[in-house]
Amino acid sequence: MRSSRIFFAESLATQARTQGRLGFDTTFFTITASVLEMKKVLFLIVLSFFAQNAFGQAAPLTQAEYVRMLYALDADPRKKADVIEALRKRGIAFVVTDGVRSVTRTKGANDDELKRALEEAERRRQNPESTKLPSTTESAALIENARKKTLEAVEEMPDFVVKQQIQRSAAYAGTNNFRNLDRLVVAVSYKSSGDESYRVLSVNGLLQPATESRGSYEGVGGTSSTGEFVTMLATIFKPESQTKFDIVQTDIIRTYKTFVYEFQVEKDRAKQAITAVGTSTESTITGMKGRIWIDSEIGRVIRVESEATEIPANFPIRSARRTIDYDWVKISDERYLLPLISDVRLTMREKLNVFETRNVIRFKDYQKYGTEVKILDDDIKPEP
Repeated sequence: MRSSRIFFAESLATQARTQGRLGFDTTFFTITASVLEMKKVLFLIVLSFFAQNAFGQAAPLTQAEYVRMLYALDADPRKKADVIEALRKRGIAFVVTDGVRSVTRTKGANDDELKRALEEAERRRQNPESTKLPSTTESAALIENARKKTLEAVEEMPDFVVKQQIQRSAAYAGTNNFRNLDRLVVAVSYKSSGDESYRVLSVNGLLQPATESRGSYEGVGGTSSTGEFVTMLATIFKPESQTKFDIVQTDIIRTYKTFVYEFQVEKDRAKQAITAVGTSTESTITGMKGRIWIDSEIGRVIRVESEATEIPANFPIRSARRTIDYDWVKISDERYLLPLISDVRLTMREKLNVFETRNVIRFKDYQKYGTEVKILDDDIKPEP
């Protein structure tokens, strides 16, 4: 299997813009009547159709309808996005019981996004007012406040060291049936200039010889990633990225009440690079889209999900996704919002098979720069 890595590179030229068009096909039937009566009949039919269609879109999902959609995933797992969209746009008209949660886990391949969408729909059902979205003006103000605070935090970031516990696994794409490959412990040094350096301390519990720090941990092979600390958020929020934001829902993450925005950065401004290493090394620049969760009280991002866009059709890696959760940590008695856990997934084709790799990265023991990163007992225990 190929080695691969995902990181951020310098921009190309100016932003590429695309436009789309939505078309409608109309079928007319001949009705035996006078011209005037025909016009009235056609008008009533069209009016009735659109009224029913609008009502159908607005009506919350019934439990029977939701369960049917879940069972349809057996035949086509790609319809998961449709289920999530229906939960977010329409909501639900039923109580979420343990039985509903169980069938969601089973038929949804234990997908985290689907489970979160269901729980948020339940919160909206119970208390619609508390999950009400802000107005367009308020939403824009929230984004500008988050932009200001994020970019200020980037400038104020200290030098530090942190330990990464990395569980790497792989599965046939679409099955979510991951099997562990190895477990790494990596010491990371971060400087306020934005420089990151990595040193592999152990592989599967075996201590590694002392080596110089490098710009990534790709030397051990397999999937690696960088840029979790500030690079991604800085890319999303800096004005020159011209990121498009759309508020979509509310959510609760680790007790934080949040507003969720979808975002998109075009290829020539995203500055994201993906590299595949096999018999040869191939790299490409991609766009980026995803979602951010902004704390409604303090205006800071506590979760980001991103997905590479505009990947060339002939590139070995077919998709690249990353989720980063942030939380407050102390470094030299000062509080900073830094990564808590990251989930990196790459999908790639190898001959007739399509594989998905997954790196779950836990960030442990943030300390001031220059502190020795030590291996502890829990560092060498494999994840279940």
